[in-house]
Amino acid sequence: MTAARAFAVVGFVAFALVVLVPFWWIANMSFKTYEQVQFATSIYVPRPFTWANYTALWLDTRFPLWLRNSLVTAVAVTALTTVMASLGGYAIARLRFPGREVVASLILVLYLVPPALLFIPLYRVLAELGATNTLASLILSYPTFTVPFCTWLLIGFFKALPHELEEAALVDGATRTAALVRVLLPLAAPGIVASAIFAFTLSWNEFLYSLVFVSPAELKTMTVGVFSELIRGDIYYWGGLMAGACIGSLPIVVAYVFFLDYYVSGLTAGAVK
Repeated sequence: MTAARAFAVVGFVAFALVVLVPFWWIANMSFKTYEQVQFATSIYVPRPFTWANYTALWLDTRFPLWLRNSLVTAVAVTALTTVMASLGGYAIARLRFPGREVVASLILVLYLVPPALLFIPLYRVLAELGATNTLASLILSYPTFTVPFCTWLLIGFFKALPHELEEAALVDGATRTAALVRVLLPLAAPGIVASAIFAFTLSWNEFLYSLVFVSPAELKTMTVGVFSELIRGDIYYWGGLMAGACIGSLPIVVAYVFFLDYYVSGLTAGAVK
């Protein structure tokens, strides 16, 4: 075996241990009974195999409602982020105005600010607006950490597009808006898809803002609802928690599987610029 092949094998094994084994372990526990988990029996393969955790999660909790809340919030935030990031990225990349480079740098700096530092001032703002304890509070607050990165990503993508295409459209009589919608946005589709997947992933998995801004059980998102319902004091219902984790990971897995090429090309173009 050559050194290159040996290195590739070691890399694959490391990847399997670090990435695939945790996912397998979560799925494995989700099909175990409470006794199997508590007494550490059938460690590697559940015997007997049971769907009870999934059934109980779906029928005995508000999980379908929490799943709907997460979906509504993530889709709304993704749409809002995509529009704002596309317009902002286009303006900074293609238009000329004073302070353009400063604004581009500031956008990246804003992305680096930890969201945990913002939830207290954001809560005060939302409380003044009367938007707490609603899904609107999440839809308004999540763009504070999705828009900066997506805008920075699309700045690089719009810079990579040839200026001649837009100039030709303007010469043919198109307005700048028409040139953006009909010429540049279709060409920027990989970057837009990459930013949309990023925004959807962050919104779908977010925990802290949802925990702080929303109190009613029927308005909780999936991440908060599952943990608040299945962790009671020092008792952890691991089977249900792992079942919720498996179901919650499916939309993200589907998004990355179907749009992987767009995601990679979008991130690559943004990173190159």
